[in-house]
Amino acid sequence: MSAGADVEADLAAFRRGAVDLIEAGELAERGARARAERRPLRVKFGMDPSSPDLHLGHAIPLFLLRSLQDLGHQVVLIVGDATARLGDPSGRNKLRPQLSREEVEANLATYTEQAARVIDMERAEVRRNSEWFDRMGFDDVLRLMGRMTLARMIERDTFARRIERGEPVGLHELLYPLMQGWDSVMVRCDVEIGGTDQLFNLLVGRELQRAEGQPGQVCLTLPLINGLDGRKMSKSYGNAIGLTESAAEMFGKVMSLPDEALADWLRLLTPLSDEERARLLAGHPREAKARLAEEIAARFHGREAARAAREGFDRQFRDRELPESIPELYYPGEWPARGVPLAVVLREVALAASSSDARRLVEQGGVRVDGEVVRDPMLPLHPERAGHLLQIGRRRVARVFPAASES
Repeated sequence: MSAGADVEADLAAFRRGAVDLIEAGELAERGARARAERRPLRVKFGMDPSSPDLHLGHAIPLFLLRSLQDLGHQVVLIVGDATARLGDPSGRNKLRPQLSREEVEANLATYTEQAARVIDMERAEVRRNSEWFDRMGFDDVLRLMGRMTLARMIERDTFARRIERGEPVGLHELLYPLMQGWDSVMVRCDVEIGGTDQLFNLLVGRELQRAEGQPGQVCLTLPLINGLDGRKMSKSYGNAIGLTESAAEMFGKVMSLPDEALADWLRLLTPLSDEERARLLAGHPREAKARLAEEIAARFHGREAARAAREGFDRQFRDRELPESIPELYYPGEWPARGVPLAVVLREVALAASSSDARRLVEQGGVRVDGEVVRDPMLPLHPERAGHLLQIGRRRVARVFPAASES
């Protein structure tokens, strides 16, 4: 492949899914220069271990990073153990609590392991930003803060909105963009990748590099995908698909995705060509969703496991068969002869999050008892009929027994 063809492959990889690319011309020039010098571009991506798990939203930049690794570029993974203690205010409308060093370390233990499901960690340069921030003295912090004016800082939309609403903005939060930007200086970054909520921080890094006599980094943002319920994907919302979930869990959850999200998920979470995605979207949404679910499961568990997940899902739901293995749950309290209301059973065995959630599921026709749809949340389940088969929606199936039957 010629050097020119290499540069075109680079540009195509960077542009796939990109929202902001500042500046595309600089990226082309820098890529051509790097190829001519037979050196890789240094591509930075930062992850703050602010929670213990990664989900598919995090996977979008990880997929891009892996494709860039395969093109020969150097991924620089910044593990933000210092910035995580501060707390990233991006996209937040209230003061974010700071994490302790112990909390950060606990989260950190799972982060790199989960990122390794996508990135080749043996080819990645992994740096903790505590490496330089823990060495800083107060004079160093003052010099860093002197690189930015208050007027420039409050241009950030998150800060501006909170100030307009009279909501508090902690002084420590103003340090975050500077810290993330300083990471770029310390690793001599060529290109930084982040979500659309990170654009301000990426531009700060570009400014700080120029102030330090380095070429300013190219800034590339990727979209943030919504979760299964249309809200921002978050473990706290219960609408996320975790990177450590089984192939069957991934497949089943993707099949519950709203149809209107299909185009974005196919583009951002699969390697399918434009032509193949267009063909899928022109057909039946169910088939497009099944292909999406299989592609996602395959990226984390391999093609064989993904196909098995699809076949199991089809047997259970499309072909109206039950799974081969049905979990057994035991009602924790007394099960009187008069029976226990269905909604109470669902709540107590954790098939529903709460009493109101259980009532809603039943009233909307989402619950089957022994194969029959039930719409009365107060329907009594009787202990003499031990082993009620309960099906909640398409994915949750269990046999429920009185506690006395556990032995």
